[in-house]
Amino acid sequence: MQDEDRFEQGMQVRRSVLGDAHVDRTVKNLTSLNADFQDFITRYAWGDIWSRPGLERHTRSLITIAMLIALNREAELKMHLHAAFNNGATREELKELIMHSALYCGLPAANATLHLAQQVFDERDAAGL
Repeated sequence: MQDEDRFEQGMQVRRSVLGDAHVDRTVKNLTSLNADFQDFITRYAWGDIWSRPGLERHTRSLITIAMLIALNREAELKMHLHAAFNNGATREELKELIMHSALYCGLPAANATLHLAQQVFDERDAAGL
């Protein structure tokens, strides 16, 4: 895939997963410091990895959330909890993923994620989603 095609594919997948509002905010906030990083994310994270045919986006979302729980990356985790719904994840699946993470990532990580997931669910409820 040509580099420009990879960027376009990445932007399409990024918008599909994260939503236009999130991506538009990111584009609006580009600076000389973060522009190269955002280009890198679009081309490689979204244009290459998230575009690969081997896993469905639903599965990729759940895997990503599990890894972010393990790494204790709250901001990214919250973003991907929201995004998981765009990929067909349900609240019940997210609950089970968090329960499962308690065994492999530890109780504090799972507990923190339960609180974060509740915030996401409350935000979605308030928005009528």
